[in-house]
Amino acid sequence: MKIHSLDAYPVFDSRGNPTIECEATLADGTRGLGVVPSGASTGQYEALELRDNDPRRFRGRSVFQAIENIQTRLAPAVVGMDVEDQRAVDLRMIQVDGTPNKSALGANAILAVSMAVAAAAANHRRQPLHQSLGEGRGTLLPLPEIQIIGGGAHANWRTDIQDFLLIATGAQSFAEVMEITFNVYHACGDLLKQRRRYYGLADEGGYWPEFDSNEEALTLLVEAINRAGYTPGVEASIALDIAASDLFDPSTGRYRLELDQCELNSHEFVDRMIDWCERYPVISIEDPAADTDVAGWQRFQAALGHRVQVVGDDLFTTNPARIREGIAHRLANAVLIKLNQIGTVTETLDAIRLTQAAGWLPVISARSGETEDAFISHLAVATNAGQLKVGSFARSERMVKWNEVIRIERQLGNRARFIGKGIYAPLANGKTGSS
Repeated sequence: MKIHSLDAYPVFDSRGNPTIECEATLADGTRGLGVVPSGASTGQYEALELRDNDPRRFRGRSVFQAIENIQTRLAPAVVGMDVEDQRAVDLRMIQVDGTPNKSALGANAILAVSMAVAAAAANHRRQPLHQSLGEGRGTLLPLPEIQIIGGGAHANWRTDIQDFLLIATGAQSFAEVMEITFNVYHACGDLLKQRRRYYGLADEGGYWPEFDSNEEALTLLVEAINRAGYTPGVEASIALDIAASDLFDPSTGRYRLELDQCELNSHEFVDRMIDWCERYPVISIEDPAADTDVAGWQRFQAALGHRVQVVGDDLFTTNPARIREGIAHRLANAVLIKLNQIGTVTETLDAIRLTQAAGWLPVISARSGETEDAFISHLAVATNAGQLKVGSFARSERMVKWNEVIRIERQLGNRARFIGKGIYAPLANGKTGSS
């Protein structure tokens, strides 16, 4: 079935910023939509999100040029192509752009088309998106990482650490994950209210905190797990997103923790991350060193990679070339996967497969500026990725992703699988990062 036309127009993300929605229409009238998210804490190696930078329009955040690029450059290139050949469509758009980071046309323009084409193909096949993307092989429901406390760039730097998250390691089903998370999330809110430190919600739906140190947030999260009736490290464990690149000054080679009023060199900073993981029930840590601090990554991975999931986000930016380099140098054992970091569905699927082939763990992730599109819920199941990081247990642009997994589970019926913390078995067996 041929692509008949493309249209694109501005819509708004969860921060109220303009973003792009693309509609792909096929020759038989079938349609598919793609809506692009946006990040706040963005890595320097990400594909370029094209904004107009005109202060007179949406404070420079408008996307009119990217939309025009879809209508005048991408549409003529892909109209008439086979909607079921996603790779050919995506490679054609990459060719038209012609730059390494999609800066000519904008990764947001290219991704909007790529997602819309994937959705149109699924609708044409009359299949759920997860079935179409995964060619029917996706059956594994993801174990969520769910933010309880937001910080860093997502909460106006009330903490230096970006995310304090919960992983329901004792859950035997996706439904039980939701129940454990619900109980801990609200227990944490109760504690903050009692201490008069409740200031609303951060960008991703976690609590907007007030703490006197970064470690105080860890202590509170452990207390919330206990108050909810669970044993920390058993039924409920902690994941951290350090976003260390945001704390690192490459000119001095030092990390700055404003809340703790200290500056640390790479060795000292990584030692502090190791210490937190040893004293608290941390099972996963993301970006424990800056994206240019290779020695820091190697130090952390060598120390704790046998039992803690070490996730590269800014380090890899969903880029297969960077992931290969990380595998070769054993910098981590897991990769955060974000569609808009690389800019096409095809390259995202390639990044996931590369990660899995190395024995590493992919974590499918949303962005802080999200939309009501649940594409990534389908992507997680389609690829049997095993993990999904969406944000918190509040705000509709977050809950729509968790709710979509519930719907997918119903669609799969008795084919649906959930292995929970079993996804981390390769860590304990020493099998990750062996390639």
